[in-house]
Amino acid sequence: MSPVPANTLTEATTAIEDVSSRIEDVFARVGQELGRGHLIFKELNQGLATLSGELSGAEIEGAGTALQEIAARLSELAQALPAESALLETIGKSTAEASSLLKPLFKHIGMITIIARSARIEAASLDGDREGFLAFTQEAYDLGRAVQRSIEGCARDQQRLSEAVATASGRQKEFESRYRAQLVSESAKLGAAYSGLRDQRSKSSHLADRASASTRKIAEAVGSAIISLQAGDSTRQRLEHVSHGLGLASESASSLVPETVPSDDGVGAICRLQAAQLRDAQREFGGDVGQIVGALTAILHDAGVVGHGRTLFGGEEGGSSSFLTRIKQTLAHASTLIATCESAGRSVDEALAIVEDTLTKFRQAIAGLAEATVDITLIGMNAGLKASHLGSRGSAFVVIANELKATADQVSAGAGRLRPVLDGIERSANELKELRVQGDPTQLAKLEPQILQALREVEAGNERLGKLMSRLVDEGAEFERLMNSAQGLMTRLGESSAALPAVATRLETASAGAQRLQPELQDQAILDDLFARYTMERERDVHREFLQAVGLKSIAATRRVEAVETADDGIELF
Repeated sequence: MSPVPANTLTEATTAIEDVSSRIEDVFARVGQELGRGHLIFKELNQGLATLSGELSGAEIEGAGTALQEIAARLSELAQALPAESALLETIGKSTAEASSLLKPLFKHIGMITIIARSARIEAASLDGDREGFLAFTQEAYDLGRAVQRSIEGCARDQQRLSEAVATASGRQKEFESRYRAQLVSESAKLGAAYSGLRDQRSKSSHLADRASASTRKIAEAVGSAIISLQAGDSTRQRLEHVSHGLGLASESASSLVPETVPSDDGVGAICRLQAAQLRDAQREFGGDVGQIVGALTAILHDAGVVGHGRTLFGGEEGGSSSFLTRIKQTLAHASTLIATCESAGRSVDEALAIVEDTLTKFRQAIAGLAEATVDITLIGMNAGLKASHLGSRGSAFVVIANELKATADQVSAGAGRLRPVLDGIERSANELKELRVQGDPTQLAKLEPQILQALREVEAGNERLGKLMSRLVDEGAEFERLMNSAQGLMTRLGESSAALPAVATRLETASAGAQRLQPELQDQAILDDLFARYTMERERDVHREFLQAVGLKSIAATRRVEAVETADDGIELF
């Protein structure tokens, strides 16, 4: 048979050496990128763990506690506003009622002083014990004037109270209409921020666990890929062996070493053998490339935990956490609203102070009024009894004394009607005071340091999270770039190596001849030399299978089989 055309051998050798050089270059680059990528991901995992720790740290926990407490206080204040307005309105109505009850008292007390003056005139006309009657009437007059001054003071206090309550009620209603919705909204936002923070802390722990698991999986995948990369050197050696074999086949044309030049059948056998080796090497190499690409795909999938981290912490590309920024803004709004509450609540507190002061004066005045009316009644009764002993001369004085007693009774009845109104004002004031304790601006103002501390903690957390997120984003992008690059290199290498079966087909076509090859003695030696060069058992297996398929024998291949069988025979089983 005719030797294989030289250009076919040259082209095959060139194609094989091209793939071999690509394997060496690509596997070296992929190995470097895998190593660098694995190191980066370890750092990313540490960064994610640090991020998780940030949201579980004492600083952020303190901010969370402040959020919860401030939200509760604002909610209480918002809920108390309608009740405060209603109580102020009740106090205003009761104050107006007290004012209406004071007017008859003025009239009756005025009547006492008028009656006392009339009694004094009548007493002056009496004979006998005139001085005693004058003393009675003077005492009644003095008591009446004292009570009148006391009630006049109450009237002034009542007017001041009415004005203060009206002012407080108006401001309270205005504040309620303008800010209650904001109080409810800010309370809800703070509550949501607290829940979100607690949720983030829970998710951050889950993220840290997932990142740790991903790191382990990536380490396993990288280890698997690196092991698979060793197949690159094996494949490169096999391709070198194939190129060497094709070089031996091409020497038949030059005849530089006649004693080792293969015969035509030998050339055909060598070409077919190298075609078989090419097919097997490419098949195994394709599987290795597939494993590496699959490992890289798994790595990229698990590396997505970095993206989850960015989503979890609200960070944008290259930016800091917007989640904590929103908390900071909400706290700032709450602080401003609390200051507004403090300013708006002063009028209510002032009104409460006036209510308390006025009630004290009212009760003192009513107590004095009760004592005075008893005394006036007794004076009138004693004067009337004494005047009745004078007969017709004292009858006029008796009438005046009875009138004095009747007027005193009316004053006492008026005071009795005023007392429950004052009790109602006191009850409403006490209820309002209790509400003010819950939402007292001075109490809310005490939250200011807590808010400021929470803000400082959030700001510090933002700064640290910002740096961590920037690093995670940058290193995460670098990791993904490295893995994508490695994946692309391996994919293209796989596509390039896919051309090897076509080279094998051309070799087989070019070496097609007789159905049974009849290599000569030197061909046998060349085949044995090729066998001796093999460094992998797979090459030897392909060699043996090929010889068996074409009906050839190789002394070296046979010796290898015999050696294995002899080794096996030396083992005794008991």
